[in-house]
Amino acid sequence: MNEQHYDAIIIGSGAGGSACAYNLVQAGKRVLLLEKGGHLPTDGSTLDVQQVFVKERFKNKEPWRNANDKTLTPGEYYNVGGKTKWYGAVLLRFAPHEFVADPDFQCLGWPISYADLEPFYTQAEQLLQINHFDHEPQLGRFIKRITQADKSWRVKSLPLGLKKDILDHTDEAKHFDGFASPGAYKADAEQNLLSYLADNPLFQLLPYKEVSALLSDKKHPAKITGVSNTDGENYYADTVILAAGAMSSPRILQKYLQQNGLDKTLPSAPLVGAHFKLHLNSALLGFSLFPQRDVLRKTAIFFNEAFPHSSVQCLGWMDGEMLSTQLPKWLPAFVTNALGARAYGFFVTTEDGSSPDNRIIGQGDLPKLDYKLKRIPASVAEHRSIIRGFKTRLLQAGFLSVSQQMGLDATAHALGSMVTGNDPASSVVDAYGKVHGFDNLYVADGSVLPRSSRVNPGLTIYAWGLRLGRYLAAL
Repeated sequence: MNEQHYDAIIIGSGAGGSACAYNLVQAGKRVLLLEKGGHLPTDGSTLDVQQVFVKERFKNKEPWRNANDKTLTPGEYYNVGGKTKWYGAVLLRFAPHEFVADPDFQCLGWPISYADLEPFYTQAEQLLQINHFDHEPQLGRFIKRITQADKSWRVKSLPLGLKKDILDHTDEAKHFDGFASPGAYKADAEQNLLSYLADNPLFQLLPYKEVSALLSDKKHPAKITGVSNTDGENYYADTVILAAGAMSSPRILQKYLQQNGLDKTLPSAPLVGAHFKLHLNSALLGFSLFPQRDVLRKTAIFFNEAFPHSSVQCLGWMDGEMLSTQLPKWLPAFVTNALGARAYGFFVTTEDGSSPDNRIIGQGDLPKLDYKLKRIPASVAEHRSIIRGFKTRLLQAGFLSVSQQMGLDATAHALGSMVTGNDPASSVVDAYGKVHGFDNLYVADGSVLPRSSRVNPGLTIYAWGLRLGRYLAAL
């Protein structure tokens, strides 16, 4: 059994866990980072459409149940760097008003303000080396047709965690959106945070280490002493930080609460797993009469204040091979190739309100993702409205369009299953990420987010993790 003792053990190497580790190690703390998966290959297979989307070689294979007790397989990733390796190229800040409660839309408020997180947004942007790219010619003309004809639509340049020289590597430029970069052209937690800690004697990363239980002195269950892994190894630390993601971290805590009887006594225990969110996301494809030749494409995001909780951002490269993964297999290649060459993709995102009944349930024969759209009617109504509105604009710009809402297995933006707040009766962690009722257990991942905003949550999770690391280092 391993008897080494650390200042902190972090479970999970995604955005929040890696960010927290970075600031802790920089402050001189001894940190152990445990990751369930391993390092991704760099042989080019993570850019291969067949490997990534058809065979789903790199995705989670573990089954779950949905609210109707049907089996589903969430699109999670267990590898060093977590989902930041696959997504995370778009790195937007939440707006200041999105830290405030919006009861009409079922949105909880944060116990902190935008100003509290702003310094860590700045640090995250510097570490991730964010760039803005010029809009390519066809997208530039499309933006003008959309915004000049209807002034209610406004466009912003997307801040991207991409190196400028990705444009010199066509295969990487065409396959950064939903792919992992073997050439390190995309910012992610491994390349931009952990690689800088690799040679530091204070830091240890152990891949293929799945945590099975939290450890404590049985006489003092509120003080966590370490973790136990499925391989039988135990590790010990002064502080333990959950950062396994909004679908895994609450299950680890639920198991501990149940085994130690705290599920009946802690005021926040019933909320562990509750208020789960994952955005309402739809893929929208616009088809032109003319071939679309832009390569990077994902450089613009559209807003319209008629839809204050929603946004539309461009998707990356589309061609027949990519399109064929979403179409019936009997369609001949010449059809999918013709359609793919004329397709431009968009990602429509709407903030989902917080329902306590939308939750992660870890106990039972299979973990359960209990999430129903009928519990968040305002989100559903706005999502449908913005899709209708943008399709109208696309038609007027010369594009026929189709859309498809992402299913429950699309969990790229999983958030909110252990929300932060000041009151233990209505939240799971406090304003600094400490689990209510515990002495030394913290949460660094997206499960703390009480709101999902209308944009990708990656940068906010990085910022939360950096803030937590700075806070713990000062204790």
